[in-house]
Amino acid sequence: MNDFTLAYDGFAPEEEGLREALTSTGNGYFCSRGAVEWEDAHDVHYPGTYAHGAYNRETTVMGGRPVLNEDLVNLPNWLVLKLRIEDEEAIGLDNIELLSYRHELDIRNAVLKRELRFRDSSGRDTTLLSRRFVSMAHVHQAGIEWTVTPGNWSGRVEIVTALDGRVTNRGVARYRELEGRHLDPVSPRTFGAEVIALKVQTRQSNLYVAEAARTRAYRGEDLIEVERGLYQMEDYIQQVLAFDLREGDAVRVEKMVAFYTSHDRAIDETLGSAGKSVSRYPSFAEALERHGSAWEELWEVCDLRLPGNARVQLLLRLHISHILQVCSRHTADLDAGVPARGLNGEAYRGHVFWDELYVYPFLSFRLPEITRELLLYRYRRLGEARAAAREAGFRGAMFPWQSGSDGKEETQTVHLNPLSGRWEPDLSHNQRHVNAAIFFNVWTYFEATQDLTFLRDYGAVMMLEIARFWASIAHFNPERDRYEIHGVMGPDEFHEKYPDAKEGGLRNNAYTNVMVAWCCETAGEVLELLPESRREALRARLELSDEEIATWQRMSRRMFVPFHGDGIISQFEGYEDLQELDWDAYREKYGNVQRLDRILRAEGDGPDRYQLAKQADTVMLFFLFSERELRRLFEQLGYEYGPDTARKNIDYYDQRTSHGSTLSFVTHAGALAAIEPESSWERFIVALESDIGDVQGGTTKEGIHMGVMAGTLDLVQRGFIGSEIRDGVLYFDPKLPDRLEGLSFAMQFHRTPIRVTLERGELTVVADAEGFSRPVRVGVGDEVHELCAGDRCAFPLGRETSVAP
Repeated sequence: MNDFTLAYDGFAPEEEGLREALTSTGNGYFCSRGAVEWEDAHDVHYPGTYAHGAYNRETTVMGGRPVLNEDLVNLPNWLVLKLRIEDEEAIGLDNIELLSYRHELDIRNAVLKRELRFRDSSGRDTTLLSRRFVSMAHVHQAGIEWTVTPGNWSGRVEIVTALDGRVTNRGVARYRELEGRHLDPVSPRTFGAEVIALKVQTRQSNLYVAEAARTRAYRGEDLIEVERGLYQMEDYIQQVLAFDLREGDAVRVEKMVAFYTSHDRAIDETLGSAGKSVSRYPSFAEALERHGSAWEELWEVCDLRLPGNARVQLLLRLHISHILQVCSRHTADLDAGVPARGLNGEAYRGHVFWDELYVYPFLSFRLPEITRELLLYRYRRLGEARAAAREAGFRGAMFPWQSGSDGKEETQTVHLNPLSGRWEPDLSHNQRHVNAAIFFNVWTYFEATQDLTFLRDYGAVMMLEIARFWASIAHFNPERDRYEIHGVMGPDEFHEKYPDAKEGGLRNNAYTNVMVAWCCETAGEVLELLPESRREALRARLELSDEEIATWQRMSRRMFVPFHGDGIISQFEGYEDLQELDWDAYREKYGNVQRLDRILRAEGDGPDRYQLAKQADTVMLFFLFSERELRRLFEQLGYEYGPDTARKNIDYYDQRTSHGSTLSFVTHAGALAAIEPESSWERFIVALESDIGDVQGGTTKEGIHMGVMAGTLDLVQRGFIGSEIRDGVLYFDPKLPDRLEGLSFAMQFHRTPIRVTLERGELTVVADAEGFSRPVRVGVGDEVHELCAGDRCAFPLGRETSVAP
């Protein structure tokens, strides 16, 4: 098995949407699905292109009620290349006989390839090889190369090359009742004989998008003189290149494309910039070489090498590739968040959720400059978060569950249940725990980098305003002598409210309350880390009083956490009073019960009545925090935390969780890593296979799951290698050394590059001399050593440790 190639042999219409998502190509600025160039959008093919920040709002009138939604917009289709032979109908997969077909993604270079041999209705055999990329070397550049070889014929062919702005958002079936038109035409244009260009504008957000394409034909290295024809409309432009082919004589067609939006820096006007750029682009081969070099640089710092398991190695690299296609160094120059479903589909409307919690650990230890800029997406929307808190009657900053262009709450008020066909209320905006996730993300970025400048200028104010929000949404219950939080949801989206309640929200979600206690304590640490002048200036600007800080400290010790049974942490207050579900009966009846909420509602029932969970909720605590840290937190809150607390709670909720979100497999795997490593590995494999196998039955074609893909990478570094920062030391506690034999990867700790290797019962850490920033301390167990540039530290697992310069 080639551990850098994802390949499909044979064309399978029912799988094409999934394959398009998994073989998308992007560069952290824009991304295009892996659709064939010659097919328009329909039930089988969906050639979508998406860019960070390209949102638009539209209103749909449903039952007399206007429903407003913001979407990540499907942008003009630049892929269009069509082949016509002897003026006959353009070749399509529905009008030819496929003699062979292979579709693959070169993961190392993020190059999409297709090779097909076909026989058309006139009996002509033809071979077509297609390659394309979105450049990691040049942020605005993409390219397609076709190699066409006539097998048993000679004749005249026409290549149609086009830019199509007639596209709409129709990639998610359950959204199709909602308005999908987001683009208005501006103008088509040509730049000389070779270049066509198209400019459109989003209908509400006034974003200009321009694409330009230069198409040439070559025989060997020689440019072919072609006959060119032009056709254009206000939202579509095409050229037709006509030339003769000889039997067995291969011809290459190169289409180089420039992509610009009005969000870009250092441009004059989008259409002119696109036309000027594409005219200057090198050949496909030269551009591809530069693109490959840029990817090679990324693999040097991002690869996870696991030579002993080819399947795991392939999928880890596929996930790394997709994460970098959405979040690259190009992204660090944008006002961009982390869309939960990447940039290769329209699920979740391209919104930013809490999934970044799973994405940042991988990036922060390799490309921290990307995490830094992605966190600034939240900082730039701090004003909107403050306004949301005020409007809800709270203080501080209340970030939204779903965020898009400007940081307003984008959660829809209704969603479609595809099983019942009914539109149902959506109360998920009550997932205020997203604020704890943002706080956690800022803190863990700082722990990994010691970027005090970021903390001083951006991070601290976000964290303090989030702590202020938690203090204002909480209330003190004198009967319990505890702080409580009501009217919220945890990560488990099956429980939006109590059974038969008219109001949404729950009392005292345990995950939320423990996270709040941790946030309130950590906020005090943040203040102490700041230089005194900055601390006092920030307190004055925020009007942060001593009493407010004292309240945070009390909350860190007096948050209420509900329990029931024998030391079971209640997911929320009253959870134990809900009915137990007959899981066996539902599995026998429905098979896949991941989306029990839809099943129950289609039956006229609802999940709020039962002790169940869509995904890890309480178990999130055992995923995010080490056993040592959780024991400290619970004991500080005045609750007992025994040696079997983690195991009992994980087992209890595992039996009641449908894993309707694939993030849940990552979370349970991480929580079990230190307790039941083999069980953890089994769940890791399920998570690793979840997108490529489309375990949710059709969701991956709507967009990859960023959190799951990045989460599997974090499981390797944090779950199985056991990396943990404690008191400024990067500790390792390897699990499953036999399964991880030969594992090697690069990291950055406090901006110093290191390489970690697990081999022959020994964990080795080397501080690279190149790029060395400062000495770092690493440890296994009680052994801690400081590494300077070029130092190598070997930790024989279970034996003495050696350090060598």
